[in-house]
Amino acid sequence: MKHTSLIISASVATAMLLGALGLSAQKLVLLHTNDTHSQIDPTSKNLGGVERRKVLIDSIRAAESDVLLIDAGDMVQGTLFFSLYGGEVERKVMNRLGYDIQIMGNHEFDNGIDSLAHVYRGIDADIVSTNYDVRDTPLDGLVKPYVIKQVGDKKVGFIGINLDPKGMIADRNYTGLKYLDAIKAANATAWHLKHNERVDRVVAITHIGYIADKGVTDPELVAASEDIDLIIGGHSHTVIDENDPSSVPARLVNANGDTILVTQTGKSGLNLGQIDFDIASGRAVEKLYTVGPRLDAKVDGTMTELLRPYRRGVDSLMNVRIGTVASVFDTSANGLRNLSADMVKAVGERFSPAAVDLSVINVGGIRSGWDKGPLTKGEVMNSFPFDNRVSVLEITGKDLREAFDIIAPRGDGVSGNVNVQYDPATGRCTSITIDGRPLDDDRKYVLATIDYLAQGGDYLKSFTRGRHIGESEQVLYDDFIDYIADGPLKGEKLRPDNTPRIVAVQQ
Repeated sequence: MKHTSLIISASVATAMLLGALGLSAQKLVLLHTNDTHSQIDPTSKNLGGVERRKVLIDSIRAAESDVLLIDAGDMVQGTLFFSLYGGEVERKVMNRLGYDIQIMGNHEFDNGIDSLAHVYRGIDADIVSTNYDVRDTPLDGLVKPYVIKQVGDKKVGFIGINLDPKGMIADRNYTGLKYLDAIKAANATAWHLKHNERVDRVVAITHIGYIADKGVTDPELVAASEDIDLIIGGHSHTVIDENDPSSVPARLVNANGDTILVTQTGKSGLNLGQIDFDIASGRAVEKLYTVGPRLDAKVDGTMTELLRPYRRGVDSLMNVRIGTVASVFDTSANGLRNLSADMVKAVGERFSPAAVDLSVINVGGIRSGWDKGPLTKGEVMNSFPFDNRVSVLEITGKDLREAFDIIAPRGDGVSGNVNVQYDPATGRCTSITIDGRPLDDDRKYVLATIDYLAQGGDYLKSFTRGRHIGESEQVLYDDFIDYIADGPLKGEKLRPDNTPRIVAVQQ
């Protein structure tokens, strides 16, 4: 806890000075990020980047007495830095940035719990999880249920609240971990901190989401809590900014009728949050900084040197051209979802003994879009970074119908002459046709998807009732690279087909 010890030393010195004046230290500055997703370099829009983030963090530390740097999970997965180096780069970066407290996101488990434990053995920050029981896992001894930080004559307790892994994380990747009810664990631990440990304030760091398809959300946690004074969240990639009229509400009322701040910075390290937290009163004021090009273009040289050995592998893939993009493929539009689903269907047809009726790929599996111009192998890997494989199932129409009630509202990619209409008020599908015919509950269909979904991931439990037919020998991004470079799209300029295959129709 190298960096924390420096903060505590500064706090004690400040407290001694204020004590001599008959005052007490009250202000704690909480800097925070969430869902940075291995975004080491700036994005294609020249935002973010850890070399810039360090300059900003260091400037705030130089101006403030008591500072803690917090991350609310999903520090990994989304770029070649993780695909190639398995968390080593992110671990070194987080240590160099001087994070004091981190919690786990769901993507921390993408390479399995053994790999995560290996990464965490080299992390300087306190790793906190209040509602994951890790005693029968390799994480035992590496994760704390809470931490307490001394700030002058005040104490602040920090708890970590994580999502239910079932249906979100592949079962094999969190073997032995036990999930504890988020609200019960949060309330019990916050009460213990306030009444037994005698802390002045409790901060919940969460990776459950301001909004979520399943499970407890931050607003629900606030409504059920009495002893939590502030929530620093993640998972839903929500940018919460009180100065933006379009932002979701940042001040929510708890079970005591008190209003507390709930905050989140979005994703990819594009923003850094700063909370000026008055410990005595509980008042929290948030500032949101965009991590972008500074007027002096300043970056941190020590971070540049840390990253230098890893760039060779990343650059080697980012320079291998496989095609040309004629128009932008945006993750918020249908083009890349449709193309991905078409590719999954085509790959499935290679090894399926029966004709493939349809395909499905989850929108959460598509991590980045493509700009106009040359398309490289590295860019495709960034878009589909997971070690998923195309999998083919035989599944009943009834089970497909159950799945489409989940798939439709979130806009997953589908292919195979599939048309779906759903009611946004209920989230239920009102019309599903395949090859122009209504979905038949009793018929068996051949479905191409990815193994993560076939195993019930992303809450598609009904897919687990299908009969497994076969699976690709390659990971998804390699199949996609072949599909573009040597398959049906070879030599074509790629243009997005943004025609919606899933349509919201108000009843």
